[in-house]
Amino acid sequence: MLILTIIVIIIIVVLAFKAVKILRPYEKGVVERFGKYRRTVESGLTFIIPFIEIIRKVDLREQVVDVPPQEVITKDNTVVVVDCVIFYEVTDPFNAVYNVVNFYQAITKLAQTNLRNIIGDLELDQTLTSREMINTQLREVLDEATDKWGTRVVRVEIQRIEPPKDIVDAMSKQMKAERMKRAAILEAEGYKQSEIKRAEGDKQAAILEAEGQAEAIKKVADAQKYEEVAIAEGQAEATIDVYDAIHAGNPTNDLIAIKYLEALEKIADGNSTKIFLPTEVSGILGSIGGIAELFTDEDLNKKEKPTKVKSSKIQKIMEKVKETSDEVYKPKE
Repeated sequence: MLILTIIVIIIIVVLAFKAVKILRPYEKGVVERFGKYRRTVESGLTFIIPFIEIIRKVDLREQVVDVPPQEVITKDNTVVVVDCVIFYEVTDPFNAVYNVVNFYQAITKLAQTNLRNIIGDLELDQTLTSREMINTQLREVLDEATDKWGTRVVRVEIQRIEPPKDIVDAMSKQMKAERMKRAAILEAEGYKQSEIKRAEGDKQAAILEAEGQAEAIKKVADAQKYEEVAIAEGQAEATIDVYDAIHAGNPTNDLIAIKYLEALEKIADGNSTKIFLPTEVSGILGSIGGIAELFTDEDLNKKEKPTKVKSSKIQKIMEKVKETSDEVYKPKE
């Protein structure tokens, strides 16, 4: 009897253990009765009928699928090795359990085939620089394809795009050449800018120097003008004073003749080898003779000692002028 009781207790414990199921907060359960879908249960404590019902737990957390690397041919016939990572989460436990046998394998193959399609439409340079575009297109394709599997593709990340070694070497040389080209362009541009700045500086210096010289010339011209004006004004004033003095003194003809003869005497006494006389020398000499006779007649009439002195002085001047004119007009031998 005791043994039977123990067996019954053991059976009850086993049944209770089989009947009570605990689901974590990130889990849901699909209950089947005799192999047929019965219901979907939420997280927490759940009771099922032992040996009649079973429960399939589904994880609702975001999960990762690492797609293995594969060789893909680009549009310009370059072979590259590409791999990616897929992040997904289950949204419908029923579809996730009954619509796909092996979700991991299914999404891996789907990602590989779509990677070939997307990268096959791109050239190598576009493939290397368009990772974000590849990620977006692949996520949209996978999300649409896995919708009936009760999952949602959250994001797709390309981990590696690796061209062949010879392509990498060629790209490295191209990049080096491009950098050298840019360095040469920048150096030439810098030299150009420096030459332009230097030319502009020389231009400004020349302009300032020319302006300074022009200002100096203007100042000198103003000073010379002021000097000439002052001299002209002084000469004008002196001429006016002399003219006024002459008219105020009322000079006689004999005084004028004596001044004229004294001027001729100064001309004749010069040290120059050539003497220039007025064009009408004969007329001048005739006038001088007339003046001399005038003074001689006056001296005879007056018979004063001072007048004789003047007459002898005039005679000397006339002789000197005559000698000078003879030398000037002496015919060449």
